[in-house]
Amino acid sequence: MRISEFRNSKAEARYRTAYERALARLWRGERTSVDITTGFGTTRVHRAGTAHGEPIVLLPGSGGNSLMWHAYIEPLAARHPVIAVDTLGEPGAGVQTSPVRDAHDAADWLEELLAALDVPAAHLVGCSYGGWIALHHQIRHPGRTATLTLVDSAGLADLRPGFYRWLVLGGMAAMAPRRLRHRLARRLGNSALLDDELMTLLRASTGFRRRLPLATTLTDDELRAVSAPVLALLGERSALHDAPSTAERLHRLLPAAEIHTVPGAGHSLTTDDPAAVLAAVLSAASRRAS
Repeated sequence: MRISEFRNSKAEARYRTAYERALARLWRGERTSVDITTGFGTTRVHRAGTAHGEPIVLLPGSGGNSLMWHAYIEPLAARHPVIAVDTLGEPGAGVQTSPVRDAHDAADWLEELLAALDVPAAHLVGCSYGGWIALHHQIRHPGRTATLTLVDSAGLADLRPGFYRWLVLGGMAAMAPRRLRHRLARRLGNSALLDDELMTLLRASTGFRRRLPLATTLTDDELRAVSAPVLALLGERSALHDAPSTAERLHRLLPAAEIHTVPGAGHSLTTDDPAAVLAAVLSAASRRAS
Protein backbone atom coordinates (compact mmCIF):
# COMPACT_ATOMS: atom_id res chain seq x y z
CA MET A 1 0.00 0.00 0.00
CA ARG A 2 1.35 3.41 -0.95
CA ILE A 3 1.47 6.51 1.23
CA SER A 4 -0.29 9.85 0.94
CA GLU A 5 1.98 12.42 -0.65
CA PHE A 6 2.19 15.34 -3.04
CA ARG A 7 2.52 14.64 -6.74
CA ASN A 8 5.76 16.60 -6.96
CA SER A 9 7.85 19.20 -5.14
CA LYS A 10 6.13 22.09 -6.91
CA ALA A 11 2.70 20.95 -5.72
CA GLU A 12 4.03 20.51 -2.21
CA ALA A 13 5.63 23.98 -2.14
CA ARG A 14 2.43 25.58 -3.42
CA TYR A 15 0.40 23.88 -0.71
CA ARG A 16 2.85 24.66 2.11
CA THR A 17 2.69 28.34 1.19
CA ALA A 18 -1.13 28.29 1.17
CA TYR A 19 -1.18 26.41 4.48
CA GLU A 20 1.04 28.93 6.27
CA ARG A 21 -0.98 31.82 4.86
CA ALA A 22 -4.26 30.24 6.01
CA LEU A 23 -2.79 29.47 9.44
CA ALA A 24 -1.72 33.10 9.89
CA ARG A 25 -5.11 34.41 8.80
CA LEU A 26 -7.40 31.96 10.58
CA TRP A 27 -5.74 31.10 13.89
CA ARG A 28 -6.84 33.42 16.67
CA GLY A 29 -4.67 33.82 19.74
CA GLU A 30 -1.37 32.28 20.72
CA ARG A 31 -0.25 28.83 19.65
CA THR A 32 2.68 26.46 19.81
CA SER A 33 3.21 24.37 16.69
CA VAL A 34 5.25 21.16 16.90
CA ASP A 35 6.06 18.24 14.63
CA ILE A 36 5.77 14.84 16.31
CA THR A 37 7.56 11.82 14.88
CA THR A 38 5.66 8.51 14.84
CA GLY A 39 6.25 5.19 13.14
CA PHE A 40 3.98 6.36 10.32
CA GLY A 41 5.56 9.75 9.74
CA THR A 42 5.73 13.27 11.15
CA THR A 43 2.51 14.84 12.43
CA ARG A 44 1.99 18.60 12.86
CA VAL A 45 -0.06 19.70 15.89
CA HIS A 46 -0.97 23.14 17.17
CA ARG A 47 -1.37 23.67 20.91
CA ALA A 48 -3.23 26.49 22.65
CA GLY A 49 -4.92 27.30 25.94
CA THR A 50 -3.89 26.58 29.50
CA ALA A 51 -1.19 24.01 30.17
CA HIS A 52 -3.19 22.35 32.95
CA GLY A 53 -5.90 19.70 32.75
CA GLU A 54 -6.92 17.07 30.23
CA PRO A 55 -6.62 18.52 26.72
CA ILE A 56 -9.28 18.64 24.03
CA VAL A 57 -7.81 16.93 20.97
CA LEU A 58 -9.43 17.94 17.67
CA LEU A 59 -9.36 15.51 14.74
CA PRO A 60 -10.55 16.76 11.32
CA GLY A 61 -12.60 15.06 8.67
CA SER A 62 -11.36 13.53 5.43
CA GLY A 63 -9.49 15.94 3.19
CA GLY A 64 -9.10 18.48 5.97
CA ASN A 65 -6.64 19.39 8.66
CA SER A 66 -6.46 21.23 11.99
CA LEU A 67 -7.53 24.52 10.39
CA MET A 68 -11.08 23.25 9.89
CA TRP A 69 -11.45 23.92 13.64
CA HIS A 70 -10.21 27.52 13.44
CA ALA A 71 -13.46 29.08 14.72
CA TYR A 72 -13.42 26.78 17.76
CA ILE A 73 -9.88 27.31 19.02
CA GLU A 74 -10.37 30.57 20.91
CA PRO A 75 -13.53 29.61 22.87
CA LEU A 76 -12.16 26.16 23.69
CA ALA A 77 -8.70 27.43 24.65
CA ALA A 78 -10.27 29.90 27.08
CA ARG A 79 -11.25 26.94 29.28
CA HIS A 80 -9.07 23.97 28.33
CA PRO A 81 -5.77 22.96 26.78
CA VAL A 82 -6.38 22.39 23.08
CA ILE A 83 -4.44 20.23 20.61
CA ALA A 84 -5.47 20.61 16.97
CA VAL A 85 -4.10 17.81 14.79
CA ASP A 86 -3.19 17.57 11.11
CA THR A 87 -4.18 13.94 10.64
CA LEU A 88 -1.35 12.02 9.03
CA GLY A 89 -2.18 11.12 5.45
CA GLU A 90 -4.48 14.12 4.97
CA PRO A 91 -3.36 17.34 3.26
CA GLY A 92 -1.64 19.33 6.01
CA ALA A 93 1.80 20.04 7.38
CA GLY A 94 2.63 16.42 8.22
CA VAL A 95 4.76 14.02 6.17
CA GLN A 96 3.75 10.37 5.91
CA THR A 97 6.54 7.80 5.58
CA SER A 98 4.75 4.46 6.13
CA PRO A 99 1.34 3.27 4.98
CA VAL A 100 -1.74 3.41 7.21
CA ARG A 101 -3.28 0.15 6.09
CA ASP A 102 -6.40 -0.15 8.22
CA ALA A 103 -8.26 1.07 11.32
CA HIS A 104 -5.70 -0.56 13.63
CA ASP A 105 -2.87 1.40 12.03
CA ALA A 106 -4.86 4.63 12.29
CA ALA A 107 -5.53 3.93 15.97
CA ASP A 108 -1.88 3.10 16.60
CA TRP A 109 -0.77 6.33 14.91
CA LEU A 110 -3.02 8.35 17.23
CA GLU A 111 -1.79 6.43 20.27
CA GLU A 112 1.83 7.12 19.34
CA LEU A 113 1.01 10.80 18.86
CA LEU A 114 -0.71 11.21 22.23
CA ALA A 115 2.03 9.29 24.01
CA ALA A 116 4.71 11.49 22.43
CA LEU A 117 2.76 14.58 23.50
CA ASP A 118 2.66 13.19 27.05
CA VAL A 119 -1.14 13.15 27.13
CA PRO A 120 -2.29 10.40 29.53
CA ALA A 121 -5.99 11.25 29.03
CA ALA A 122 -7.67 13.37 26.36
CA HIS A 123 -11.10 14.60 25.37
CA LEU A 124 -11.10 13.31 21.80
CA VAL A 125 -13.27 15.21 19.33
CA GLY A 126 -13.59 13.62 15.90
CA CYS A 127 -15.42 15.01 12.90
CA SER A 128 -16.47 12.49 10.23
CA TYR A 129 -13.30 10.48 9.37
CA GLY A 130 -11.66 11.84 12.52
CA GLY A 131 -14.48 10.32 14.54
CA TRP A 132 -13.83 6.95 12.93
CA ILE A 133 -10.18 7.12 13.95
CA ALA A 134 -11.11 8.21 17.49
CA LEU A 135 -13.56 5.32 17.87
CA HIS A 136 -11.00 2.73 16.82
CA HIS A 137 -8.35 4.33 19.01
CA GLN A 138 -10.65 4.12 22.04
CA ILE A 139 -11.35 0.44 21.35
CA ARG A 140 -7.71 -0.48 20.71
CA HIS A 141 -6.15 1.79 23.37
CA PRO A 142 -8.95 2.29 25.91
CA GLY A 143 -6.95 3.93 28.67
CA ARG A 144 -6.21 7.26 27.01
CA THR A 145 -9.68 8.63 26.14
CA ALA A 146 -11.36 10.67 28.87
CA THR A 147 -14.40 11.46 26.72
CA LEU A 148 -15.30 10.95 23.09
CA THR A 149 -17.27 13.58 21.16
CA LEU A 150 -18.36 12.42 17.71
CA VAL A 151 -19.39 15.09 15.19
CA ASP A 152 -21.42 13.34 12.46
CA SER A 153 -18.83 10.61 12.67
CA ALA A 154 -18.11 8.07 9.98
CA GLY A 155 -18.35 4.41 10.92
CA LEU A 156 -21.54 4.57 12.98
CA ALA A 157 -23.85 3.23 10.25
CA ASP A 158 -23.85 2.31 6.59
CA LEU A 159 -23.44 5.17 4.14
CA ARG A 160 -26.46 6.73 2.52
CA PRO A 161 -26.63 5.85 -1.19
CA GLY A 162 -25.98 9.43 -2.34
CA PHE A 163 -23.06 10.22 -0.08
CA TYR A 164 -20.27 9.87 -2.64
CA ARG A 165 -22.28 11.94 -5.12
CA TRP A 166 -22.60 14.68 -2.46
CA LEU A 167 -18.86 14.43 -1.82
CA VAL A 168 -17.89 14.67 -5.49
CA LEU A 169 -20.27 17.57 -6.16
CA GLY A 170 -18.88 19.38 -3.13
CA GLY A 171 -15.33 18.92 -4.41
CA MET A 172 -16.32 20.29 -7.80
CA ALA A 173 -18.13 23.23 -6.23
CA ALA A 174 -15.03 24.07 -4.17
CA MET A 175 -13.22 24.85 -7.43
CA ALA A 176 -15.89 27.27 -8.64
CA PRO A 177 -15.64 31.09 -8.42
CA ARG A 178 -16.73 32.50 -5.07
CA ARG A 179 -20.20 33.73 -6.07
CA LEU A 180 -21.14 30.46 -7.77
CA ARG A 181 -19.60 28.43 -4.95
CA HIS A 182 -21.73 30.22 -2.37
CA ARG A 183 -24.88 29.52 -4.40
CA LEU A 184 -23.92 25.87 -4.77
CA ALA A 185 -23.24 25.60 -1.02
CA ARG A 186 -26.90 26.24 -0.30
CA ARG A 187 -28.15 23.94 -3.05
CA LEU A 188 -25.89 21.09 -1.93
CA GLY A 189 -26.42 21.62 1.79
CA ASN A 190 -22.68 22.02 2.33
CA SER A 191 -21.93 25.11 4.41
CA ALA A 192 -18.19 24.32 4.47
CA LEU A 193 -18.11 25.76 0.93
CA LEU A 194 -18.83 29.20 2.41
CA ASP A 195 -15.46 29.32 4.22
CA ASP A 196 -13.43 31.18 1.59
CA GLU A 197 -10.05 30.76 3.28
CA LEU A 198 -10.41 27.01 3.72
CA MET A 199 -11.65 26.65 0.14
CA THR A 200 -8.51 28.44 -1.04
CA LEU A 201 -6.46 25.94 0.94
CA LEU A 202 -8.49 23.04 -0.45
CA ARG A 203 -7.85 24.18 -4.00
CA ALA A 204 -4.14 24.32 -3.23
CA SER A 205 -4.27 20.64 -2.23
CA THR A 206 -5.19 19.37 -5.71
CA GLY A 207 -1.66 18.01 -6.11
CA PHE A 208 -2.03 15.83 -3.00
CA ARG A 209 -2.65 12.09 -3.34
CA ARG A 210 -4.62 10.81 -0.34
CA ARG A 211 -4.12 7.11 0.36
CA LEU A 212 -5.86 6.20 3.60
CA PRO A 213 -8.20 3.29 4.36
CA LEU A 214 -11.94 3.67 3.88
CA ALA A 215 -13.95 4.41 7.00
CA THR A 216 -15.89 1.16 7.19
CA THR A 217 -18.92 0.73 9.46
CA LEU A 218 -18.06 -0.55 12.93
CA THR A 219 -19.63 -3.89 13.81
CA ASP A 220 -22.06 -4.27 16.71
CA ASP A 221 -19.32 -5.88 18.78
CA GLU A 222 -16.90 -3.06 18.02
CA LEU A 223 -19.36 -0.40 19.09
CA ARG A 224 -20.20 -2.31 22.26
CA ALA A 225 -16.48 -2.30 23.06
CA VAL A 226 -16.39 1.51 23.29
CA SER A 227 -15.96 2.16 27.01
CA ALA A 228 -15.33 5.91 27.25
CA PRO A 229 -18.22 8.36 27.78
CA VAL A 230 -19.64 9.20 24.34
CA LEU A 231 -21.45 12.31 23.16
CA ALA A 232 -22.59 11.93 19.56
CA LEU A 233 -23.95 14.70 17.35
CA LEU A 234 -25.83 13.69 14.21
CA GLY A 235 -26.90 16.03 11.43
CA GLU A 236 -30.64 15.75 10.83
CA ARG A 237 -30.03 16.11 7.08
CA SER A 238 -26.64 14.40 6.96
CA ALA A 239 -25.56 13.11 3.56
CA LEU A 240 -23.40 10.54 5.38
CA HIS A 241 -26.03 8.47 7.15
CA ASP A 242 -29.69 8.35 8.14
CA ALA A 243 -29.89 10.14 11.48
CA PRO A 244 -32.91 8.32 13.02
CA SER A 245 -31.62 4.82 12.30
CA THR A 246 -28.08 5.78 13.36
CA ALA A 247 -29.39 7.20 16.63
CA GLU A 248 -31.41 4.02 17.22
CA ARG A 249 -28.32 1.88 16.65
CA LEU A 250 -26.25 3.93 19.07
CA HIS A 251 -28.97 3.86 21.74
CA ARG A 252 -29.12 0.08 21.39
CA LEU A 253 -25.38 -0.62 21.41
CA LEU A 254 -24.17 2.27 23.60
CA PRO A 255 -27.05 2.86 26.02
CA ALA A 256 -24.98 5.19 28.21
CA ALA A 257 -24.08 7.47 25.30
CA GLU A 258 -25.55 10.95 24.96
CA ILE A 259 -26.93 11.33 21.44
CA HIS A 260 -28.27 14.53 19.87
CA THR A 261 -29.67 15.06 16.39
CA VAL A 262 -29.05 18.67 15.36
CA PRO A 263 -32.13 20.07 13.57
CA GLY A 264 -31.58 21.33 10.04
CA ALA A 265 -27.89 20.42 10.04
CA GLY A 266 -26.17 18.28 7.45
CA HIS A 267 -22.84 16.47 7.37
CA SER A 268 -21.02 19.83 7.53
CA LEU A 269 -22.06 20.09 11.16
CA THR A 270 -19.09 22.16 12.30
CA THR A 271 -20.12 24.99 9.96
CA ASP A 272 -23.88 24.30 9.89
CA ASP A 273 -24.30 24.80 13.64
CA PRO A 274 -21.05 25.82 15.36
CA ALA A 275 -22.89 26.74 18.57
CA ALA A 276 -24.26 23.21 18.94
CA VAL A 277 -20.86 21.62 18.31
CA LEU A 278 -19.05 23.99 20.68
CA ALA A 279 -21.62 23.39 23.42
CA ALA A 280 -21.28 19.62 23.01
CA VAL A 281 -17.48 19.64 23.23
CA LEU A 282 -17.49 21.88 26.30
CA SER A 283 -20.26 19.86 27.92
CA ALA A 284 -18.37 16.59 27.52
CA ALA A 285 -15.13 18.03 28.87
CA SER A 286 -16.83 19.81 31.76
CA ARG A 287 -18.80 16.75 32.80
CA ARG A 288 -15.57 14.78 33.10
CA ALA A 289 -13.89 17.61 35.03
CA SER A 290 -16.73 17.71 37.55
